[in-house]
Amino acid sequence: MSDKEEYRINSCTAQRTGNPGRVVLAVPSLCAGGAERIISEMANWWAVHEREVAVLTLNSTCADHYPLHPGVQRIRFDWSIPRTRVHIPVQYVRQQIMIRRAVLDYNPGVVISFIDRTNIRMLLALAGSGIPVIVSERIDPRYHDIGCYWSFVRRMLYPFSQALVVQTDPVAAWAYRVISLSRVRVIPNFVREMHVQGIMPEEREPVILAVGRLDKQKGHDLLIRAFARADAKQKGWRLVILGEGPERSNLWRLTEDLGIHDAVSMPGVVKEPAEWMYKADLFVLPSRYEGFPNALLEAMACGCAVIAADCPSGPAEIIRHGVNGLLVPRENITALSTAMDRLMQDEELRVNLGKQAIEISSRFSQAKIMAQWDDLIEDVCISPK
Repeated sequence: MSDKEEYRINSCTAQRTGNPGRVVLAVPSLCAGGAERIISEMANWWAVHEREVAVLTLNSTCADHYPLHPGVQRIRFDWSIPRTRVHIPVQYVRQQIMIRRAVLDYNPGVVISFIDRTNIRMLLALAGSGIPVIVSERIDPRYHDIGCYWSFVRRMLYPFSQALVVQTDPVAAWAYRVISLSRVRVIPNFVREMHVQGIMPEEREPVILAVGRLDKQKGHDLLIRAFARADAKQKGWRLVILGEGPERSNLWRLTEDLGIHDAVSMPGVVKEPAEWMYKADLFVLPSRYEGFPNALLEAMACGCAVIAADCPSGPAEIIRHGVNGLLVPRENITALSTAMDRLMQDEELRVNLGKQAIEISSRFSQAKIMAQWDDLIEDVCISPK
């Protein structure tokens, strides 16, 4: 939407009641992605459990990839990048005013913002409004470079939030240097309820599956090289990588250079990755760094044997090595290839790891994790700092 257009809400605008049970979830977009899926599921959960909730997106240049409950209100901005730098400051200020107006009109008890630059924008837009803002980091900021300017602004503004939510203890150690200890909360991702029926181990296929954005962080280049070294091709195994991103052409060129392109598929973004997870014999997360990987949680919940790079942060908090999955040193192609060979050759081990992996659904159930969010909202609304 252009600067001349007002924000639009896809249902009746809420009246101001000062209801602490009313929540706005702010995120860049609802395009395909792990954070976007979790936020959609959070909104749907609260709508079902009779909490008023709205989802606000700042860059809705793509259609919403995940369905929202009819009770979820939608506040949508469709901002494009200015054509000239001269207009950037003026346009940015106007956008901030529009964000503030939209949130004030909805009158929530709290705003929960996700992902670094959106967090910064929400803190600036709502400064002095009296509406508490909770910010959430969805990826390890120690490794995810957002540039010197944005890193500086984040460090300056995060202390003005009511709480900073991270997903693992190692990232909490970083957060303690940014904001007071009492305002840091560790709340991991939950495993969403799967709506695909499970299948028996003998019905699985000799497929190594990976799911994630096609960018350097996700390490798909490492996986392709490890697959080329393994005995997979000779044994009839295939590598399937689900996702889209800027590295697609480079990754495909790599499969051609290594002579394995006929054993690799890259179908792009799919509506329900769980359908593939239920059928694949093996799931691999080769990431260089993570937040708290949704795809790994979901693959384990589907009973798939998993291998993950022991990267910061998340996999070591999820996998008990040798019990419900295997961990390998990050960016170690030899170790990854060896682990893949081990599980490809040992069906009994694959099946046992998959059976143990299913317990992840209980450890990180949506009910347990959403209760932690409810507790945080109650603390912020009743005793704002």
